[in-house]
Amino acid sequence: MSGHDHSHADATQDRARLFAALCVTVLILAAEIVGALLSGSLALLADAGHMFTDASGLVIALIAASLAMRPRTPERTWGYRRAEVLAAALQAGLLLVVGTLVLVEAIRRLVEPPAVGSSAMLWFGVIGLCGNAIALVVLAGGRHSSFNLRAAFLEVLNDALGSAAVIVAAIVIAVTGFTRADALVSLLIGALIVPRTLRLLKETTDVLLASTPKGLDLRAVREHMLALPHVLDVHDLHATLIGTGTPVITGHVTLKDECLVNGHSQQILVQLQECVAEHFDVPVEHSTFQLENAAHRDQEHLHH
Repeated sequence: MSGHDHSHADATQDRARLFAALCVTVLILAAEIVGALLSGSLALLADAGHMFTDASGLVIALIAASLAMRPRTPERTWGYRRAEVLAAALQAGLLLVVGTLVLVEAIRRLVEPPAVGSSAMLWFGVIGLCGNAIALVVLAGGRHSSFNLRAAFLEVLNDALGSAAVIVAAIVIAVTGFTRADALVSLLIGALIVPRTLRLLKETTDVLLASTPKGLDLRAVREHMLALPHVLDVHDLHATLIGTGTPVITGHVTLKDECLVNGHSQQILVQLQECVAEHFDVPVEHSTFQLENAAHRDQEHLHH
C-alpha cells in the first residue's frame, strides 16, 4: 500500500465531512426554495438549483466514499478507487447543466425583468450564506484529500459567493428599485459555476482517459531512467492515475545482457523504483517494470 494512499481512517473522516455538509446543504436548499417562491427572485432560485446539484453531488460522493472503503479483490485489484473520479465527473456534469440553465434564464429576465421582493430575498440570502459558511468549515480540512472532497468544496464555495451576490442584489433592489440586479446576479452565479465546473470535468476526464498525471513529465522520467548505469533503453512507458494520490507507472527497460545473468538486475530494479518515487514532483510508488535484454526488445512489435 502506497504512503500516498487514502487510508481507511481518512476515508471514514471524509465520509463524515460529506454527510455533515449534506445535512447543511439540504436545509439551505429548502430555505432558498421557500425564499424564491416568496420573493420571485431568480438569483435565489438559481442558488437553490445550485444547492440541489450540490445535494445530489454530495449523495453521489457519499456513495463513492463508501465504495472506496471496500477491500480489493482478485476481480477488482484496485478496489473501487476510481468510484470517486466517476462521482466527481457526474457532479461536474450536473453542475454544468444547472449553470447553463441559469445563464439562459438570466438573459431572458434582463430583457423582461419581473417584480422581485427584496426583503425576503435579503433574509434568505443571509440564511444561505451562513449555511454555506458552516459547510465550508466542515469540508475545508479534507478538500485536498480526494476528488470528491474537492468537488464538494468547490460547489459549496460557489454557493457561498452566490449567496453573497444575492444579498448585494437585494440591497440594490431595495435602495434603487433596479430589479435587473436580480438577473445580473444570476448571470454572475452562472459565470461562477461554469468555468470551475469545466476545469473539474477536464481533470476527471483526464483520469478516466488514463492520461499522464498532471505535473508528471514522462519525457523527463524516461531520460532520468536512461541515465542509470546499464540501462540501454526505456520503452512502452505509461503513467496514469487510479484515484487521488495513486499514480501508477509501467514500462519496459532494456538492460545489458550480463545484468540479467549475474543478478545485478535486481539492484537496477530498486534504482528504477527509487527514481520514479523520489525525483519528481509527482512521486510514483506504484511502479512495474519489465526488465529485458536487447534481443527481447528487438522482437517486440510495439515501441512507444
